[in-house]
Amino acid sequence: MELAEYKDRYRTADVSRDDAGVLTIRMHSKGSALQWGGLPHQELPELFNAVASDRENRVVVLTGTGDTFIELPDGPNPLAEGRANATVWDRIIWEGNRLVDQLLAIEVPVIAAVNGPVTVHSELAVLCDIVLAAEHTYFQDAPHFPGGLVPGDSMQVIWPLLLGPNRGRYFLLTGQQIHADEAKDLGIVGEVLAADRLLPRAYELAAGLATLNPILLRNTRHALVRPLRRAMAEDLHTGLALEAIASMSAREWNRDRQG
Repeated sequence: MELAEYKDRYRTADVSRDDAGVLTIRMHSKGSALQWGGLPHQELPELFNAVASDRENRVVVLTGTGDTFIELPDGPNPLAEGRANATVWDRIIWEGNRLVDQLLAIEVPVIAAVNGPVTVHSELAVLCDIVLAAEHTYFQDAPHFPGGLVPGDSMQVIWPLLLGPNRGRYFLLTGQQIHADEAKDLGIVGEVLAADRLLPRAYELAAGLATLNPILLRNTRHALVRPLRRAMAEDLHTGLALEAIASMSAREWNRDRQG
């Protein structure tokens, strides 16, 4: 696939590539910080698949817009309220598996330039090979257990891997916010930078990587993500199914409590 075939296709990401082969994905909602919802859940797996299919890409930089990487929209969550039926969940599970799988299918190094808080789908940042964070960044899994949903969309896989089993479960069950400096101390991010230094540093690293043998880049990426892909293959689909079952039970549970 060629860049021209996909660069302007998506409403939730601006895509560009420089002459060295460094591709930038800037996630957004109508030009502002990305508000998570059905559209990015649908589009981003397709975008990652296109990026993975384009052999001209040498390095990928993934970032957000403004001072937030990804944020939750205001208002109630219909999934937590049990308002999604089995047909809706079937699509969510399909897209959720592809979201993670296609990110990990990108065959070149991926650098996350985390430009601010990540309260939802933090795997998009922390599954990258190099994770840089702005000073005001924090990581949180707000919509799942604190919001009434099972953390089954890869949160249950990646956070215990990053933090250790006990600290990972604490993070998911309490809705803890892990701020940038602590995230660096814990090994979640590689560098913490002032906001105006974040993208320049990402491009500095990307430019250096882009000068290397492309087969070296691709094979190193394969070697680094194989354990992650095995872990996701083991538990991601089951986690999403458990999330769906608990979600669909919510309406009955709430009705029984009120009755």
